[in-house]
Amino acid sequence: MTPGRRLLRLASLGAALLAWQLLTSLDVDLWLRFGQFPTVPEVASKLAERASTGPYWEDLFSSLRRIVSGFALAAVLGVAAGTAIARSRVAADVLGPVLEVLRPIPAIALVPVAILLFPSNEQGIVFITCAAAFFPVLVSTRHAVAALPPAWEEAALTMGAGRGRVLLSVILPGALPGVFGGLSVGIGVSWICVISAEMISGEYGVGYRTWQDYTVVDYPGVFVGMATIGALGWLTSTAVERLGRRLTHWLPTRPRRPEPPAATGSPKPRSGRPSAEPAHT
Repeated sequence: MTPGRRLLRLASLGAALLAWQLLTSLDVDLWLRFGQFPTVPEVASKLAERASTGPYWEDLFSSLRRIVSGFALAAVLGVAAGTAIARSRVAADVLGPVLEVLRPIPAIALVPVAILLFPSNEQGIVFITCAAAFFPVLVSTRHAVAALPPAWEEAALTMGAGRGRVLLSVILPGALPGVFGGLSVGIGVSWICVISAEMISGEYGVGYRTWQDYTVVDYPGVFVGMATIGALGWLTSTAVERLGRRLTHWLPTRPRRPEPPAATGSPKPRSGRPSAEPAHT
């Protein structure tokens, strides 16, 4: 990323914070009531106060542990199930109908199921996180594997490769761009569901702490929780995208747009018409 783009992104964040500060400090009330919001300095002060205590970091790492566990499990299961459904008619007939019935159910609606199914809240929240990321990974993998050119597999088989070698050396590498598209979507959905699950049935975590702040009308604390969730989501999404770029480095990159050549010499006429001046004899 060029320094100009970094500066532009920092300026965008600064402009958002400035707008927030102006709207809250001036108590703007134009249908939207910003007078109830804490100001930027109040939230920053609360964040500094929370960051100096142990419970803040315990909640942060608890949410991260749940995300990593559930998302890793969803990635493995989603890639395996999506590949099987795309390449096997038996798997498509056995797994396809069940998964298509379950896919429209929001993961957060599985909270009662998790409470009844698992002996602890920790396992239930990891289950909900896994369910949230599983279906985006499944669908993207299924479509990515099904869209691969058949000539790739045929060429590998002609050269003597077995089915396992074709799967590991042709099918999965070829489907990686689509798989990581699903992983990028899945990590975002996972954060939505893990925070919601922590608010409903958690005992600790960023979502649980944010909800507790709301119940005691600690609005700066609520915004600290929101900022923490946003930062963690951005970090994990960036990690998934960078891992995807590293594993698919063999893909052709989009060429940069060429810059217009600098003007040299005498300027050209604006139109292609011949000059109206008579030739000197």
